[in-house]
Amino acid sequence: MTDEMTDRLLPERYRSFLIMLARVSLRDLGPMARKVDASDVVQEALLQAHVALPEFRGTTSVELRAWLRTILANKLTDAVRYWLRGKRDVGLEQTIRESLSKSDGRVAVLIHKTDPGQRILIDEKLIRLAETLETLPEDQCAAVELRHLYGYSVSEIASQMGRTNPSVAGLLRRGLSGLREQLEDLA
Repeated sequence: MTDEMTDRLLPERYRSFLIMLARVSLRDLGPMARKVDASDVVQEALLQAHVALPEFRGTTSVELRAWLRTILANKLTDAVRYWLRGKRDVGLEQTIRESLSKSDGRVAVLIHKTDPGQRILIDEKLIRLAETLETLPEDQCAAVELRHLYGYSVSEIASQMGRTNPSVAGLLRRGLSGLREQLEDLA
């Protein structure tokens, strides 16, 4: 394995991406999930990934992301179960897995339509996008994630965030503008 491939397959590089997926999944679980911190869960998932990395048999960043997503789903389930005081809720576990798959699925569609050479570039852009999303104010980040990762309409986002449609439209406009500015600076 080349140094470039090794660097590309380091789980730590996906921290921001995993936090983005965890935040979207936790939002889907309602008020109880507010007790779970996405960053803490991702930290635990990355720790487990580092320990288990010798067992990882994939060779591509797409396979690594899928493996990390599975670990993240397990850690999210454990964290939520803790707040339910150890009670097992199969429906909840399924909701977490579906939520993660739905979020990452929108990304996967784009990646699978490209040739292998372009996948590396797209993977780099995904990492950069996730890192840049974290720099936005929390409400702008939430609106952009819900709209563009989860596919919610403006009215669905407004309902979930307890805001008006024009307010959400403004958050989306400012959030996307901020993303464009920061990503152009990095280009």
